[in-house]
Amino acid sequence: MTRIAATLAIAFLLTGMGFGVKEYDAFHDLLHPLEHEAVPKNDFARIRSEAKELTRRGDAITRLGVPKGIKAEQVEEFKKHLNDFAAALVKFNADAESGTDADLKTSFDAVHDLFEELAHSLPRK
Repeated sequence: MTRIAATLAIAFLLTGMGFGVKEYDAFHDLLHPLEHEAVPKNDFARIRSEAKELTRRGDAITRLGVPKGIKAEQVEEFKKHLNDFAAALVKFNADAESGTDADLKTSFDAVHDLFEELAHSLPRK
């Protein structure tokens, strides 16, 4: 787990309030148990079984675009991260359908890390 991811996870758990953006909260609700339960056990069957729903929730994040409150000077970088996240979701979904377990692990990690980058950029209340 990256330092950013650990910090976000701790903050998320301590506040019990989530990210303050429903699309991000919904995605994290599914991502978190996969990251902390399925991945450590190499339970790729579970990851595959949740892939379509995780992708659907990730697509909701990309459709949302840049959330309110992102500083003007951060918008372009945020959009880049959103584009990277969208591409990672496509790869992850494809790997869940027909990729090897190693491919799935790599693409899941990419989705996870890019989500954490986006979530880290959200405005704090």
